Formats: sequence, structure tokens, C-alpha cells
Amino acid sequence: MLVSIGEFIITWRDVVDVSLVAIIIYNLLLIIRGTRAVQVLIGLLFVGGIYFAAHFTQLATLETMLKSLLFFLPFAVIVLFQQEIRRGLAAFGRNPLWTFGSHQKIESTIHELVLAASALSARRIGALVVIQRLEGLRAHVENGILLDARISYDLLVNIFSPGTPLHDGAVIVQQDRIAAAACFLPLSLDPGLSTELGTRHRAAVGISTDSDAVAVVVSEETGKISLAIGGHLFRDLDSKGLRNSLYKHLITEAGSERQEPA
Repeated sequence: MLVSIGEFIITWRDVVDVSLVAIIIYNLLLIIRGTRAVQVLIGLLFVGGIYFAAHFTQLATLETMLKSLLFFLPFAVIVLFQQEIRRGLAAFGRNPLWTFGSHQKIESTIHELVLAASALSARRIGALVVIQRLEGLRAHVENGILLDARISYDLLVNIFSPGTPLHDGAVIVQQDRIAAAACFLPLSLDPGLSTELGTRHRAAVGISTDSDAVAVVVSEETGKISLAIGGHLFRDLDSKGLRNSLYKHLITEAGSERQEPA
């Protein structure tokens, strides 16, 4: 099919071509939305704009300097956007037929986790539980103590009780099973985090930044419950707020992600 607009002839290939480019750009913008990559991207576009302005106004010295700088731009993009690139590739590689498990399994996991978090909060016992979603956490599982046990209130409370061998580190949950305990996680280096936050909270933010995992934290000092997701920390949750947030991120959003293109 050909469509003529003035001197231009548009074919179905042109429409498909432009549509695919638009979809890719749109998804890339969704990936970097709300991250520091936005400010970096604006800065790079500003430098590119100055280069073209110098070229058209024949400012030879400025053009030569910026041309040398732009040569290293692809390497700078890889270094600066490494987390966003990794997350984007993981998003494009997701299987749309993937499922976290049946709703019954998810609801069981949420129920046991909320009960355990509430009990640990009341006793002011520190805890960190990471729930795997789409992106695998194998590297972190392997640096802990492998359990492969069905998640339960009793097991979680026993793991985090002071004096037990596994109480330090994080528990990683895959579907309705505890894959490992005493796992070490990357700490967030975000300077915007409150200085009041300890290692558990920074580890929760760190793992939620590096992956799409959801992390539940119980503060040892205050007993308050927090939830980390997407590099953000939601603090001072009660049992109802925690349950609602887990339902939202593990069931509601998981279902929409399977239906929408990555």
C-alpha cells in the first residue's frame, strides 16, 4: 500500500519502521523515568546541542573539543547507565508467559510474611526478607545458606531470632519457598538516604535498585516495618499497609506486566 503526501511516498514498511522506533523509545523512557539517568541524559543532549551549534556557527576550537568528547560518549553512556541498561535488557528478555506462581501460592507467601514481620516488629527483632519477582537472584542465593524450605511464620521467626546461626543477613524467597538465608546483599550508595537507616535498610534499597525484587525490612532499633522496591523505601508500615503493598507489587502489578510488552 502506498500513500502519497506531496512529493513523499509512504509505504507500509515506513509505518512499521516508525512505529517500532517509537515503541522502543517509549519503553526506554519508561525504564529511565524517575532515575538519575534522566538528568544525565539531559546533560548529554545539551552537550550534543552545543556541538551542532558550534558546527553551524563555525566555532572551530569548540567544535574540535566537543568532537573529541563525543567520541567517548558511547563508553560514558555504558558506564553511567549500566544499571538502567541491565534492567532494560532484562525487561525485554522477559517471557510474557512467565508466572510468579498461582495466586494461592502468592497469597500464602504474603500471609506468612506479614504474620512474621508483625511478630518480629512487636519484639523489635531485625529482619530482611527479599522476594524474587521476574529477575533471578541466583548470585545472592548462592552466597547464603541454601534451605529450599516452604515459607512459614515459624521458620521466619526462628531464622531471625537473635543468637541463631542464620539471623544475620537476608532471607531470599522464591515463589512460596525460602531459597536461602544469611545472604549478603549490595548496599545502596544513594546519598539521599537518611543517615538514620542502618545496614538492613541500605541492603534492601540496594537489592531493589539492582533488581525488580521486593524487600521487607524490620528495624531492630524501632521495630518499624519498611518496604523497598525500585530503589525507593516506604517506611512505617503496619501489617495492613504491608499486606496491601505486597498484594499490589506481587499480584496486581505482576499480572499487568505479563499482559503489557516489556
